[in-house]
Amino acid sequence: MSAVTVPVRGASYRWVILGIATFAQASASFFVQGIGAISAFLERDLHLSTAQIGLLISAAQLVPLVGLLVAGELLDRYSERWVVGIGTLLVALSLLGGSLATGYVSLLLLLIVVGTGYSTAQPGGSKSVAQWFDASQRGFAMGIRQAGLPLGGALAAAVLPYLAGEMGWQSSFVAGGLVALLGAVVFIGFYRAPETAAPPRPVSQGTSIRSELASRLRMIRDPAMGRIMLSGVSLISVQYGIQVLTVLFLHDEADLSITTSALLLFVAQCGGVAGRIVLAAWSDRCTAGRYLPVLVCMSAVIAGLAVLVLVPLHSVVLCGILVTWLGFFGFGWYGPWVAYVAESASPEKTGFALGLAMSVNQIAVIAVPPILGLLKDATDSYTPGWSLLAAMTLVALLATSWGSRESATRPSA
Repeated sequence: MSAVTVPVRGASYRWVILGIATFAQASASFFVQGIGAISAFLERDLHLSTAQIGLLISAAQLVPLVGLLVAGELLDRYSERWVVGIGTLLVALSLLGGSLATGYVSLLLLLIVVGTGYSTAQPGGSKSVAQWFDASQRGFAMGIRQAGLPLGGALAAAVLPYLAGEMGWQSSFVAGGLVALLGAVVFIGFYRAPETAAPPRPVSQGTSIRSELASRLRMIRDPAMGRIMLSGVSLISVQYGIQVLTVLFLHDEADLSITTSALLLFVAQCGGVAGRIVLAAWSDRCTAGRYLPVLVCMSAVIAGLAVLVLVPLHSVVLCGILVTWLGFFGFGWYGPWVAYVAESASPEKTGFALGLAMSVNQIAVIAVPPILGLLKDATDSYTPGWSLLAAMTLVALLATSWGSRESATRPSA
């Protein structure tokens, strides 16, 4: 793919774009990524099982299974300013409505609506950064922007348990709604497309939407997209496994308080913020291509999960070191991964490529939390869940590392 060239006039505005895209991502993901931090409160106050908690976390990820594809197509046709801004606004309004929910079913329904708006945040912010930064800085910029997701989750892990403990779990929905509202206002107010951005792409006369969609879906057959999907599904499973199980696991197995367990989830999310920036910056300079950092993340995650299963965790320090490691690689992988996705498609198809890859990830995002919950409830142990995540990642590592040897350079359109 040819490098994006930003004109000298206004070129410094790309850093403003990076800042607001990161802020919008953190705002939209604040509650969605942080709901695991209040899982113990929801479990206690609503008398829920671990499987029900997992399903609750999956609810906000249900619509993006299709919504990411729709959002990706919208981003290729309309300004990111309005697609992302309106989507984040919908997240805000839905979460504010969630504070009025009276029970588990109503919470599920409202979180499904949250997912509709949340679908625009990931591909929209990624395309914004991809348009403003050329290849020499794209990974670093994408890493900073993608750090917004664990940053939002980290802030939520620090704030939401306190609010839930002091004022009830409903207050955490209000906080999430207000944060998302601020993100929507900032993005709509400050985002502008670069002067060299490709104009919106209308459907060509004589070309049906159906045939155009079929043409785009042929990207699935590309070897680079195959690696993207396998690695993405395995690593997103680990990421959500950490979010769903960490607080409960540390509370039950390491005999830590709910507050301390939530604080360690915050530590893991902070590790993810650092990982997304550091690993993505490395991918800009990695002579073996952007995919090598992804392979390193898979290897590191397998090692961390093995320690989690095999080593008794009765020390807060040991728990902190382990969750930091898992956070750095288990969340940090997304920086180089999404840069790899952005460079795997031609400029006019970047939005759809991002939406396609992320929508495949959504299958795991939806399925993994309740599956892990069911395994815990059925076996009364966290070991099967952690072992499943390690096995999935090992299979993906073996399958994609072999393919990457045949394409060690960065993908081109």
